[in-house]
Amino acid sequence: MKIHELGHIVLYVRDLERSRHFYGEVLGWDEIIGDVPLGVPAAAFTSGRTHHELLLIEVGSSAAAIPKGRRLGLYHFGLKVGESDDDLREVLAHLQANGVPITGASDHTITHSLYVSDPDGNEIELYVDVLAPEHWHDPASVLAPIRPLHL
Repeated sequence: MKIHELGHIVLYVRDLERSRHFYGEVLGWDEIIGDVPLGVPAAAFTSGRTHHELLLIEVGSSAAAIPKGRRLGLYHFGLKVGESDDDLREVLAHLQANGVPITGASDHTITHSLYVSDPDGNEIELYVDVLAPEHWHDPASVLAPIRPLHL
C-alpha cells in the first residue's frame, strides 16, 4: 500500500456559519456544497485541487473545547498559500485586515510559515515552500532547527 496524497480534512465545528465565514471568506476556500445532506448542518470546500478538501460538520455550542497543551490528536494542519515570501506577506496583510491573530511565525528551512487558529481552536499552518523539491527528502533540511520568521 502507498498513500498518494492527503485527500481531505473533516472538522467538527460549534457554529457552521462562523466557520463557513472563516474558511470561505477569510481563508479563501471555495464552498462547493452548502448544507450537505448529512442530517446535521455541514458544508464542503475545495481549493480546486480535488472534489473536496475540507468538510465542516456542526456539532453545536455545547461541544467540548479542544484541550490546551500536550494531548493526543491533531496538532495542526498545513495549507500552502503561495510560492514566495511576497505571497506570504500578502497573506499576513489579509489576515491582519480581517482581524485574525497570528499565533506564530517560523522559518522551517524548507518552508516559511504563519500560524493561526480557526474559530474552534484548530491550529492552521499557512506556508510557502522555500527550498526546491529535490531538498524535500533531505533530513538535514526537513529536520533543521526552527528559526523565527522575519517577513
